[in-house]
Amino acid sequence: MANDPMEKQHQREREQERQRLREQEQKDLEVEAQRGPRPLEGFAGGHTTWTGQQDDEAASRVHARDAAESWEASERQARLEPEPEAHSPEEDEEARKRGEEPVSHRVE
Repeated sequence: MANDPMEKQHQREREQERQRLREQEQKDLEVEAQRGPRPLEGFAGGHTTWTGQQDDEAASRVHARDAAESWEASERQARLEPEPEAHSPEEDEEARKRGEEPVSHRVE
């Protein structure tokens, strides 16, 4: 069966695939060995004015109430209360822009 041309072709294809995977793994290991900030995939050489501080500011707005909301949800679950209607962060942001209390903080 080892002399079968189709079997030889399949064997050669499997070996090529293994070689390709070994090369990719070697590239991954080389990248992982480097310390420091990682560029966004696809934008590795591009210039950007985005800063880490912008990430921190956005995260502090978006996740500001995560701990409190998680605690409140746990308390409701412990009391077997129904979950309140979910609101999107965009609705909260629009309410803040209008100077109103965020939708997710309102007591209904």
